Amino acid sequence: MRTLKDISPGQTVTVVKVHGQQSPVKRRIMDMGITRNTKLVVRKVAPLGDPVEVTVRGYELSLRKEDIALIEIE
Repeated sequence: MRTLKDISPGQTVTVVKVHGQQSPVKRRIMDMGITRNTKLVVRKVAPLGDPVEVTVRGYELSLRKEDIALIEIE
């Protein structure tokens, strides 16, 4: 299983699933527009690896490493 944390800047990926047992974090990620079959572009990664900036549905979003570990991609 590949997650968003395994991706380098500049790559485009498709979301397969957002993991988490109905947690508030999973709900927040999905409310931000990261749902199944959504295309994500990894824009940049901070020098220490946290946060990661992605482009989703036409806007830029910064996510923590622990949150992107829940996003399975292909």
